[in-house]
Amino acid sequence: MATKMIKKTDTYTYRITWSEEDKEYIGLCAEFPSLSWLDKTQKAALQGIINLVAKVVSDMRTNNEMIPQPIATKRFSGKLLVRIPPDVHKELTIQAAEAGVSINRIISSKLAKT
Repeated sequence: MATKMIKKTDTYTYRITWSEEDKEYIGLCAEFPSLSWLDKTQKAALQGIINLVAKVVSDMRTNNEMIPQPIATKRFSGKLLVRIPPDVHKELTIQAAEAGVSINRIISSKLAKT
């Protein structure tokens, strides 16, 4: 879901990581996966991506485009529908039966370990 009235860009999900290829830090924003910012320090990379996202959001607002909703403000139900091969389903069902728990508990446990 997106909204047209995001006022602040500081609620987006930012991440800074090292780029071995570029020999600089890279700033990323989960809600805008096509954007990145390279800089010599973590602080500069973070400020760069924040500024870039703010500019993009401002341009989107000017052009009356839909602006992504920050992940932090979304509500999650905790329900997830996943399709898996029948043999995996069978194996998970066996594991759940042997452990005396629901298949949801087994799957949730396995996902939590990743």
